[in-house]
Amino acid sequence: MDTEIADVIDHDVASLTCVCGNSASDEGLIAANSDGFPVHLEEGEVPAGLAAWPEDEDIHTLCPVCGRVYRNFDIEHDNEAPVVLTVDVAKGPIAEAIKVHWALT
Repeated sequence: MDTEIADVIDHDVASLTCVCGNSASDEGLIAANSDGFPVHLEEGEVPAGLAAWPEDEDIHTLCPVCGRVYRNFDIEHDNEAPVVLTVDVAKGPIAEAIKVHWALT
């Protein structure tokens, strides 16, 4: 199976357009850990439902529309955005974390 690759401009995560067509300026994109779980963006106590910012700084970008996950390192260093994982954004803990994330932003 061929790897899906999203569009990205100038090594910039904010310019990512997901394979499904979503982007930061459409339905938005969410910082996530390597499991695709949304992370807390600020310092301090992590709100219930979100993951802590990874100690190894291995941040990914989650598309909340389709569940595709991209590794930020690939985008920023290689100017490529291969899909590394797909998670369920319709139900379960990641779907609930997405709700928490949007409620805080």
